[in-house]
Amino acid sequence: MERKIYWGAAIVSVLIFGATFFMKGSPVEKTDFPWNIEHPTVDTSRIFGLTLGLSNTNDAEQRFKEEAKPILFKSSSGQLSVEVFFEEVRLADLKARIVLSIDVPKADLQSMYERGLRMNATGSGKEITLTTDDVGRVLAMPISSMTYMPSVRLEDAIFAKRFGQPAQRIREKKSGAVHWLYPQQGLDITLGGSEKPLLQYVSPKDFDRLTQPLLAEGEVVK
Repeated sequence: MERKIYWGAAIVSVLIFGATFFMKGSPVEKTDFPWNIEHPTVDTSRIFGLTLGLSNTNDAEQRFKEEAKPILFKSSSGQLSVEVFFEEVRLADLKARIVLSIDVPKADLQSMYERGLRMNATGSGKEITLTTDDVGRVLAMPISSMTYMPSVRLEDAIFAKRFGQPAQRIREKKSGAVHWLYPQQGLDITLGGSEKPLLQYVSPKDFDRLTQPLLAEGEVVK
């Protein structure tokens, strides 16, 4: 009985999310939807009311009405970066996880690393807990990119309906995941079969930074 209830709820969630993608009118704000990408200028993108390169995590906390969790990462190759996590955001009655990449100067990254409170090993490197002061600094720094991860799986056709056909598709050789690339929108949609989709937004001027690693480690598909 529990399994039937679980799968029934999952099917209803997918139907609701899919139907929402196809709806042309909605009683909620249009900025609540992941397909609503605005470009205040040619080189900037605004998603969920946040402008990449200008808005910061403080703005995001007010927008999402959730507390942010910033983490400093050190990759296995030694590269430092800061990401901010919103574990559960509800927009347009859809639950999702949102991750922000923060534009932190390299010198500040190194200083934050040296001041870090705790360090935990992960499969791809290390996570460093920031000091309270550094958390405050990070929250005020610009957002460079945003990743939106809906809580349900969706068919490829739903994305094609909302975003159109991508300019290019690249398949990761290791995982088999396929990236649908929309350079003019600054959008990369990652589809992995049974995996949940992942939508990454960057400013159009920064799109090459996103595609270069994909081209180096993947293959173009039709």
